Amino acid sequence: MPADILFTPIKLGALDLPNRIVMPALTRMRAGPGGVPTALNAEYYAQRASAGLNITEATAISVQGHGYPNMPGIHSAAQVAGWGAVTDAAHERGGRIVQQIVHHGRWSHSSYNTDGSLPVAPSAITPPGHTYTAQSTQVPFETPRALEASELPSIIDSFRQAARNAIEAGFDAVEVHGANGFLLDQFLQDGSNQRTDDYGGSIENRSRLLLEVMDGISNDIGSDRVGVRLSPHGNLGGLSDSATLPHFSYVIAELSKRRLAYLHLIEPRASSAGIADDASVDSANNASLFRRMFVGPVITAGGYTATSGVEAISSGLADAVAFGRMFIANPDLVERIRLSAPLNRFDRATSYGGGARGYIDYPRFMELADVE
Repeated sequence: MPADILFTPIKLGALDLPNRIVMPALTRMRAGPGGVPTALNAEYYAQRASAGLNITEATAISVQGHGYPNMPGIHSAAQVAGWGAVTDAAHERGGRIVQQIVHHGRWSHSSYNTDGSLPVAPSAITPPGHTYTAQSTQVPFETPRALEASELPSIIDSFRQAARNAIEAGFDAVEVHGANGFLLDQFLQDGSNQRTDDYGGSIENRSRLLLEVMDGISNDIGSDRVGVRLSPHGNLGGLSDSATLPHFSYVIAELSKRRLAYLHLIEPRASSAGIADDASVDSANNASLFRRMFVGPVITAGGYTATSGVEAISSGLADAVAFGRMFIANPDLVERIRLSAPLNRFDRATSYGGGARGYIDYPRFMELADVE
C-alpha cells in the first residue's frame, strides 16, 4: 500500500504538520545533572526534526514527579534554559516539538525527594515489581503515601506551571501524560485508586484530577496547544480497571468537549502496555473503540510499521501514527519511509542511559549510501 497518505499535511490544534509521522515520547535517561537537558539532547531531537510532530520524553513537573535516573524536568530555571536550547535546535531544522509532562506517582522512589519522603499516589498500594533509585540501583517499589485531598490543588498547579514553563522554553505545545501507569493514570483506574472522597469511587470522580489538570493548562496556554496521552487496557505498573470500556469512554468524551489539539492513544499491543482482564478486547483495538468518541485529531501508537500506519489512517482509525523504536534507530525515518529504504536495527542495549552511543550515532540512510 503506498505511503502517500503519511505525507499529507494535517492540523493539530494550533500546529500545522507537514506529515503524519509522529515521534512519541521515548524514555532515554540522558539528561544532565539536576534533570537539565544538554547539547546531546538538543542534537538528538534536532536529528529527528523531520517528524510531523516530535514529542519529548516524559518530563517531570516537579521534584516529586521524577521517577527514573537522569530524567529531565521542567520545574527549574536551569531546566527551562536547557530545553530552550533543544527547542531552538529543533526549530532551526524546521521541526515542531511538543513537551510531554508527567508526575510518576507511585512509580517514583524516596531517593528522588530531597527530604527522603515516600512517593505519592491516590492510594497506599504497592505496585508490583522493581524501580530504580536516583543512584540507578534496582530496588522493590515502596508503598506510596496516599495524597490528601488538600494536596491535589498543588499537583494541578505543578502541571500548570510545567506547561507554562514549556511554552517559555519554546515548545509548540504540551502533551499531558495520562497513560502508562503514572500518577494521572493511577487516579483513573480503580485497581490503584481506592479513595472514598471526590477523587475516587465513581468513574466521574476518578477522572476528576485528569480533567482538572487539562482545564487548568488549557486556561493558561490555550486548549489548541494541549494534547493528552492515554493507554486504555494498559496494565503497566500493575494497573487495572474493572470497567475499562465505559470508564475510558467517559474520559474521552469529556476530553473531546475541551477541543484539545489531539488525543494520543497507545494500543495494548505496545510493549509498554498489556491487555487487562477483558478478554473481549482485541489486542490492537483502542483506536477503533474510542476514535468516534473524540471530536478532533487522534494519534495512534503501538508497534506500527509504515504499512500498518497507512492502513490506520486510510481506514479512519487515526489521523497520525507514532513510531517509537523506529525513530530511535532511524533519525531520518521520514525520508526512509518516503524512499521505502531499509531501516537501521534498534539496539535495546543502548536504549536507556549512557551517552552518544545508541542516541545520536545511528547513521542516516544517505550516509550509508555514500559509504557503499
